[in-house]
Amino acid sequence: MSENSIFMRVDEVAEVLDVSESYVYKIIKKLNKELAEKGKIVVSGRVNRKYFYQRIACTDKTEGE
Repeated sequence: MSENSIFMRVDEVAEVLDVSESYVYKIIKKLNKELAEKGKIVVSGRVNRKYFYQRIACTDKTEGE
């Protein structure tokens, strides 16, 4: 896992949110659906890092911006 990568994998999202990986798949599916509806290209099983931190309302400027 690279924090410089554009996409986050399931295990990384699970660690950040402290939830199960099965729940993370649901979150990623929802976020990717939102992005796809905006015309963005998505990767199944991964989520755009910047969009993820924006949607979880992260206040840590190093992650969310």
